[in-house]
Amino acid sequence: MKKQPLWTKDFLSISIISFFLFMGFYILLTTLPIYILDDLKGNESQVGAIVSVFLIAAVLCRPFTGKWIDQIGRKKTLLFSLTIFFLSSLLYLWTDSFLLLLALRFMHGIGFGMATTATGAIIADIVPNERKGEGLGYYALFMNLAMVIGPFAGLSMIQYTSFHWLFMLCTVLSLFALLLSLFVHIPECIVPTEKEEKSTFSFASFFEKNAISVSIVGGILAFAYSGILSFISVYAKELGLLEAASYFFVVYAAAILISRPFTGKWFDMYGENKIIYPSIILFAIGLVMLSQADTTLLFLSSGVIIGLGYGSLSPSLQTIAIKKSPASKRGLATSTYFTFFDSGIGIGSYALGVVAVYTSFSSLYIVLAGVVLLSFITYYFLHDKKSTKEKVIQTEAEMTI
Repeated sequence: MKKQPLWTKDFLSISIISFFLFMGFYILLTTLPIYILDDLKGNESQVGAIVSVFLIAAVLCRPFTGKWIDQIGRKKTLLFSLTIFFLSSLLYLWTDSFLLLLALRFMHGIGFGMATTATGAIIADIVPNERKGEGLGYYALFMNLAMVIGPFAGLSMIQYTSFHWLFMLCTVLSLFALLLSLFVHIPECIVPTEKEEKSTFSFASFFEKNAISVSIVGGILAFAYSGILSFISVYAKELGLLEAASYFFVVYAAAILISRPFTGKWFDMYGENKIIYPSIILFAIGLVMLSQADTTLLFLSSGVIIGLGYGSLSPSLQTIAIKKSPASKRGLATSTYFTFFDSGIGIGSYALGVVAVYTSFSSLYIVLAGVVLLSFITYYFLHDKKSTKEKVIQTEAEMTI
């Protein structure tokens, strides 16, 4: 049987739109703290507020976005969200006070949360069912590339030019994303059944119940990963390896680039457990290595192992969340997964910062390795064991027919 094509015009277009979105996100994530401290004469607490308010806005809007995607359509939701994202990027050019910046970050977070939820749902519809793991893995790769290129481009620009031109770059990237979305053919929504449409304002109308179990696992892993996102540069400075910190995410992305062509295909061929369990173990090993790092080689090697582990986990869990849900609720499944994911990052960034005050970063990463191993058990009871039981019941039912 001939394989359904994966690298279509629409698949590439949505992946590139996602790349532009995350490029703008990572450029501002790494440079706005400097803008607040140097240009706006702010302080460290204001830097934390700017990061938090963006994430809060994204988390708050995701459940609503999932509902809108499935009810009013993917194309309309995507265009509306990218318009908000573009206007937000443009308004940075005239933001000259902390309060204005805070309000703008909330607006920008809404655009980002809506747009990334919409692109995730659309890509789930575009990718053929038998190549879901492979397709969503490659889609996630565009986000990983933005994670490496964005900070490098942003920090390089502010060394040689002004924030005005940095904000112009972000505006151009968001404009490209908006224009590209106009030419994408998006599959029509699968109409929900009468039973699925019954609840209008309830938990079930904002969260897809079939996606919650793996989303919880994703949230736990995101909590652990937030310890790397938030503190890797501080930890590197403490170790006297600050120069190596800039290459940590480069080797992390390189590991993902090398492994992604295989892990996605293996997911589709051998099942999710053959990817999830080894990846959790690799992530935990990488955190232990990071906790013991005292040389550049060990520090960067941990980035490779974490890339192989965590880099495979997030797209795989998202794929499971989508495959377990009805086709008419893929938007809701996507928003459910990212709501738990963003919450894990947000809670982790704050909670681990408090913990770091009372302990060393080395001890912190050991603890996080334990948290990752906890997700191993959580995944087994919330998904693996339950899925095995469902398959047994289904097989028995088929045998009695």
